[in-house]
Amino acid sequence: MAVLSLATMQPTSHLEDSMTDSGMPTTGQEMSLSPPTAIYDGPRLRMQGISKSFGAVRALNNVDFEVYAGEVVGLVGDNGAGKSTLIKAISGVGPCDEGEIFLEGQPVKITNPQIATRLGIETVYQDLALCDNLDVVSNLFLGREENTPFGTLNEMAMERRGLEVLHTLDVKLPSVRAIVSTLSGGQRQSIAVAKAILRKAKVVLLDEPTAALGVAQTRQVLQLIRRLREQGLAVVVISHNLADVFEVVDRVIVMRLGRRVATFDTASTTPEQVVAAITGAEFGTILQTDGANGNGAIEGNKL
Repeated sequence: MAVLSLATMQPTSHLEDSMTDSGMPTTGQEMSLSPPTAIYDGPRLRMQGISKSFGAVRALNNVDFEVYAGEVVGLVGDNGAGKSTLIKAISGVGPCDEGEIFLEGQPVKITNPQIATRLGIETVYQDLALCDNLDVVSNLFLGREENTPFGTLNEMAMERRGLEVLHTLDVKLPSVRAIVSTLSGGQRQSIAVAKAILRKAKVVLLDEPTAALGVAQTRQVLQLIRRLREQGLAVVVISHNLADVFEVVDRVIVMRLGRRVATFDTASTTPEQVVAAITGAEFGTILQTDGANGNGAIEGNKL
């Protein structure tokens, strides 16, 4: 039996101090998930017994899922495996029919995207949801603009905070006043992620972050994911590109036909084993986690 040793630290972003005086409500102010002095060493996000049906179709069947602080988890599977449905349950777009969700050990109910955002769960979709005709700063604060005491936009404060978060993520842009439509795919992806960080994200879900990107842009996005891990965030990457998955993730969770069928430690497995789990092919003994216990223990099982 192999045992995963995962970092379970709390986020250590040095942006915390610079953001508390902005007047924006923080997650801690909106909902106290645990006492400030408590040290929680379990998964930052844990889902247990998640099920979801669309009429007679069972999209998710008793799925367990967990991701720790300072960890990148890859969620993989064939089309129709249930990946998108699971992400929608986490983000509140498609709440689950059955099961429980725990954030930092406390039970939560996520019934819409607004609740997920208040809890610190941010999703960066493949289309990025950016406004091409606006500049970088306007996109970063879209819907959460800061005002001066006179009721006008506080452009200088927003630009300063935008520069801070972009610097933290080591994002290279020609200017924070550049129009988004003039930027590369990798730069646009970076802006979408920076927007999530500005919203005090604890868990970041990335849907196909390297799809349709060139080699240089893909490398930029993968480096961005590493930066998120260094900041202590819990990161979930949904991708069909196993080369990218193996480059940045710590664990790979495989979905097939609405079930979680296997979990792999990328340091001790091969892409061939993951492909076998995705397709259901017989590939000797694979590593499968009992997600219900959330302790990261990996057991040998047959598909």
